[in-house]
Amino acid sequence: MSTFDRRAVLKSAGGLALFAGLDPFARAWAAPKFADDPFALGVASGDPWPDGFVIWTRLAPRPLEPHAGMPALGVPVRWEVAEDERFARIVRVGEAIARPELAHSVHIEVAGLQAGRPYWYRFLVEGAEASPVGRVRTAPAAGTLPDRVRLGLAGCQSYPQGWYDAWRHLSQEPDLDAVFHYGDYIYEGGQASSYVIKDSAGRVVDRTHASDEIYSLDDYRGRYAQYKADPDLKAAHHAAAFITSFDDHEVDNNWAAVADQDGTTPELFLLRRFAAMQAWYEHMPVRKAQFPRPDGLTMYRRLDYGRLLRMHVLDTRSYRSDQLCETPEEQACRREDGPDSTILGAAQEAWLGDGLRNDACWNLIAQQVRVMPLVRRRPDGSPAPVAADSWDGYPVARARLVQTIRERNLTNVVIATGDAHIHNVGVVPVRDEELDGPAAATEFLGTSISSGGDGVADSAARQAYLRYNPHFELMNQQRGYQIFDIAPAEWRTDLKVMDQVQAPGGRLSTLARFAVTPDTPRLHMV
Repeated sequence: MSTFDRRAVLKSAGGLALFAGLDPFARAWAAPKFADDPFALGVASGDPWPDGFVIWTRLAPRPLEPHAGMPALGVPVRWEVAEDERFARIVRVGEAIARPELAHSVHIEVAGLQAGRPYWYRFLVEGAEASPVGRVRTAPAAGTLPDRVRLGLAGCQSYPQGWYDAWRHLSQEPDLDAVFHYGDYIYEGGQASSYVIKDSAGRVVDRTHASDEIYSLDDYRGRYAQYKADPDLKAAHHAAAFITSFDDHEVDNNWAAVADQDGTTPELFLLRRFAAMQAWYEHMPVRKAQFPRPDGLTMYRRLDYGRLLRMHVLDTRSYRSDQLCETPEEQACRREDGPDSTILGAAQEAWLGDGLRNDACWNLIAQQVRVMPLVRRRPDGSPAPVAADSWDGYPVARARLVQTIRERNLTNVVIATGDAHIHNVGVVPVRDEELDGPAAATEFLGTSISSGGDGVADSAARQAYLRYNPHFELMNQQRGYQIFDIAPAEWRTDLKVMDQVQAPGGRLSTLARFAVTPDTPRLHMV
């Protein structure tokens, strides 16, 4: 690649993409000669608006080495956005500094583009070939009513528990506007794994984590690098914008606000949480509004697709009360559900309530853990403890959500969820004690990409869940993802399943298709 004129680029782009008040001229620039591809983690886009989107990359020529093989200096990175994949019609160009303080990641908020159309983007750095090319679509213009929006729903991708063929299949889905990633992008655990992973020849291979359980910023950066180097995950990012959230494993299993599940003092856990949140920001295509602060980051946000869809992306981790105790001997937990218990926090609850006042055809509540009540029974039929990490552990908060939906006379609320490693489709009842009564919303809980290994299509547990939960229409324990085809008069959801993930080459099939109309929260299998 030929050397580019840095000052000319600055002049044409209107200046560097400054970040957090740091002066790009306050430290030396590096111009390393790369022996390895600096774009080994690929590129990504996210959070599309009508006039633009975020584009991301991280320079990491040796992803699993200390500092990913990068010098401790800022490195100039050029970016280009074009109206065609061959870059014959480049419409935006600029330069940013990939800084060691942010693991040499780059977040560019591209603006001033046309609404509702595809664009292509890439990054360039001296001493290396250009990055892969990513594709992204802007959102429809405000006030317009598009014929259709097509979204993917996916997440929960434990690296040691299976291959990422589902991501490869999702990358080949036609006409995707975006993918909602509901979290568990990484898993924080150590190297031990009980899952047997094989290659295409049937030989057992090592797909374990490259390190023990992670705590420090460098630990989390290394874990993201291991996951993001996977070619199938990179292909999915290159194919469409991601609207990313986080769940528990981006920090620690079942964490809640300032508490972990082990009873660590808040002062110490907050150190770990801040490191995890910085690493999440460094590796996700999110806006500067999601930049981490010492007291946390604001992940919840809202995206509009014209008058067709309003998408409310929630954070069910950072502000919640501690989980309910599931057994009498537990210590690091909450003993009972009181009127002040919350899973969203007061500010986010109010924000969601305000945002639900709109004239969109559909409201999509995109969040992490199951909202629908889940009745669990032991083999003898006696009640089992509630699933305390889901909305079942916060029934008062769920009642407030249902009340908000009902007060606004909304019949068009669809909830998208992950976490449970199953496909689970049903409705959120108006009253927990009347599961087969009136419903407030429909819910599509998406299964995992790999977490849980191959899984099974049927089981005694599945049959029991369906027997005790009449508001459920479907439950399946295979891996895969979901596709939402959203039109003004009908929402269709395709449930995709993989026949295997513990060996590569898994085949994808459509398990079921459901339809919802905006006039009533009721599911129809089609």
